Amino acid sequence: MKRKRVSYAKYGYLFSLPFVIAFIIFMLYPILYTAVIGFTDLKGLGNTQIHFLENPLDNFKEIIQNNSFKIALKNTFKIWIWNFIPQMTLALILSAWFTSGRLKIKGQGFFKIVFYMPNIITAATVATLFSSLFGYPLGPVNDLIKTIGGADAFNFSQSKLASQVIVAFIQFWMWYGYTMIVLIAGILGISTDIFEAADIDGANGFQTFFRVTLPNLKTILLYTLVTSLIGGLQMYDIPKMYQNGNPDNATLTASMFIYNQAFAGSYKYNTAAAASMVMFAIIAVLSAVIFFMLRDKDEAKLRKQVRAQEKEYRKKMRGEKV
Repeated sequence: MKRKRVSYAKYGYLFSLPFVIAFIIFMLYPILYTAVIGFTDLKGLGNTQIHFLENPLDNFKEIIQNNSFKIALKNTFKIWIWNFIPQMTLALILSAWFTSGRLKIKGQGFFKIVFYMPNIITAATVATLFSSLFGYPLGPVNDLIKTIGGADAFNFSQSKLASQVIVAFIQFWMWYGYTMIVLIAGILGISTDIFEAADIDGANGFQTFFRVTLPNLKTILLYTLVTSLIGGLQMYDIPKMYQNGNPDNATLTASMFIYNQAFAGSYKYNTAAAASMVMFAIIAVLSAVIFFMLRDKDEAKLRKQVRAQEKEYRKKMRGEKV
């Protein structure tokens, strides 16, 4: 007798169906709708009269020529770079320490929890905390400045540079622990045989890190770079709650500009959508550049060789047929 084969594939589709439905309703549809209204004249709440513009790129031209958007874009990149470089540097150092077989640091679990803790604190709490720390004229930081010999209290909230540095520091402080955990997971995924071979060959800690660990972390580094880029260019909660773009738009980010266009009194949904699409294009291009820079060159060469061999083989087969 032939046994009837049971296919379990349908159950996999059924389990994934709730996610697919939620993604289509709450993610895919809003993205497509935003892309469409970027080419229309949609403004105001409850406006059902939507018309496509005679020149579909008018909203995009308006955004690109908008001085506030240029300032917001410049601030976003500046704050992201200021927090990303120290974030990656410290995360790499900590991940190398915690995974080192020579150092054998005790209490690693405790330190990992402490370093990761800022990431689970809400943005509103962090913004309130740092507003109190850098308060003027009374605040812990100003009290410390006076204690070590400073003459007058410094008004951090009125300084453009100080406000940007504080926002960048908050972003760094909140996310370096998360980046460290991701890098530790990546290092633990590297075969121990490679590290043992490096020890046998007499490699020291620096040589092992730069010639063994980093080359085998390309995929994880690519992930952290792209996710940090996306998160950094979408920065909203900390600059919004800490300074709300002040002083003089010094902490205004691209996401805050989009929010202000859409909801802060003007209700220009069309220009907000156009700005969103511009940011999407910038993120896509920069992500592609990062992918290209961190690609596996040896694998790329091997693929080219395989393609060349396939072309030669096809030519040869065609010639034999003729």
